[in-house]
Amino acid sequence: MKKLGLIVNPIAGMGGRVGLKGTDGRDVLRRAIMLGARPVAPDRATAALKNLAQVKNLVLIVTCSHEMGEDEARMCGFDPQVIHHVRSGETTAADTKEAAYKMKRDGVDLILFVGGDGTARDIYEVVGGDVPILGAPAGVKVYSATFANTPELAGIVAARFLTEGLPVREAEVMDIDEEAFRKNRLMSELKGYAKVPYEPVMMQAAKESSTGFDLADQKAIARWMVDLMERGRMYILGPGTTTRAVAEELGIYNSSLLGVDLIMGHKLVARDVNECQILKKIENIPATIIVSPIGKQGFIFGRGNQQISARVIRKVGKKNIMVVATPHKLSTISTLRVDTGDPELDDELQGYIPVVVGYLQTKMVKVTK
Repeated sequence: MKKLGLIVNPIAGMGGRVGLKGTDGRDVLRRAIMLGARPVAPDRATAALKNLAQVKNLVLIVTCSHEMGEDEARMCGFDPQVIHHVRSGETTAADTKEAAYKMKRDGVDLILFVGGDGTARDIYEVVGGDVPILGAPAGVKVYSATFANTPELAGIVAARFLTEGLPVREAEVMDIDEEAFRKNRLMSELKGYAKVPYEPVMMQAAKESSTGFDLADQKAIARWMVDLMERGRMYILGPGTTTRAVAEELGIYNSSLLGVDLIMGHKLVARDVNECQILKKIENIPATIIVSPIGKQGFIFGRGNQQISARVIRKVGKKNIMVVATPHKLSTISTLRVDTGDPELDDELQGYIPVVVGYLQTKMVKVTK
């Protein structure tokens, strides 16, 4: 039988909807819980494992106890071998590293992990290029190229790798500084290249940053967006340099580059808001979401903007979503992607939509999962 190592980071992604941009550190986790954050990784783990159930007679899962893998595996009908025991409710990055070490020692064929860039980094620091790894996205920061596009696709890729022998490739492992991230600075460092299953359609690329070539196009996009803005409507401005250009066109120079802002009447109403704050502000007024895709990855929802949650999107309505992107950025993207955590909503958002690429200029682009 093939051996699959399973590591679930149970706190991954908890800081997203409450606007904390991650959950590294116990103080941040406590703050996230106080703000009403709930675990998202267990559901994302089971979503991945359900697509592995078809080959469960061919695969032995080795994992950690409790919520770091055992619970999710048993829920999906597997009989896992527990090789690392943790204290429920008190898991740490050290547990992730210890589990990865034991899995490497025991010769697993693949490590499937559920988390974000921090989890990918911790595992890579232990296994290097000796063991292929594959991420089911669950964190706030998911910029590395070690992840499948969705948890469901992670399960499919893992099954194919273990039973069909997919080849491997080297993929970037990125480390994002959370403290700098919370202060509106994106500081990333390439930690190395991990081995991952090669599946070009189901696996995401590493994030690509905007370049100086985008500036003129961003200004043109911003001018048209401002011309389109209606009085009495709330605009939910997602993170990114292209959306920031919209704020600057309005004379707003203190917008949150990496957070979500609210604009109404050409003025900044609230800066760096979370899901609950957004829902409260738009409860009785019309609203529009303005987002820009992540370079090379193409995600418009589910990566770094979890504050614009499925609840927010449903409240606003599909027809009131505006996507903006420079021609250069679109040239790096094969399709726009969504990963809201709500499979039904993801299905509803699929199809062709107009993307604003300049002043009075749009391009029809496909949205998929």
